[in-house]
Amino acid sequence: MHGAPSVSYPVGRSRFALGALAAVWLCGLAMALLWTLQADAPGWRQALAFGAVGVGGLAAGRAWLRSPSGQLAWDGGGWCWEQEVGHPEITLDLQSRMLLRWRSDAGAVRWLMPQRNAAPAHWDALRRAVYSPASTDAPHGATPPVARR
Repeated sequence: MHGAPSVSYPVGRSRFALGALAAVWLCGLAMALLWTLQADAPGWRQALAFGAVGVGGLAAGRAWLRSPSGQLAWDGGGWCWEQEVGHPEITLDLQSRMLLRWRSDAGAVRWLMPQRNAAPAHWDALRRAVYSPASTDAPHGATPPVARR
């Protein structure tokens, strides 16, 4: 069985993610506004709702601005994110973009959203690599580990 070929793929801030965050924020804002318009006497609860929507929007915007950018690389046997060894876990696959949870061997977790339009020529190779399990075959001539009982 052959593994996926080596690939290096650029990952940056996702405009799709920004749009999704903005849509959720606008829904929250619309709900707070509708609630305020339906209330007999808007008060502190509605003000608190608007405050929560505002803080949530600021937090989401800050998280998007701080989203990681770099190179996700597969060398045929293992994964690397900006010189950090680990592995991606597929969380969401939308065909032209994926949401990956990156778990480094050191324990760090990052959320990455590679998109087809970043490097269309390498997109299929990235998808094959993400879905292909890493090889666990030992090199030719290697001895297996000793089983402990």
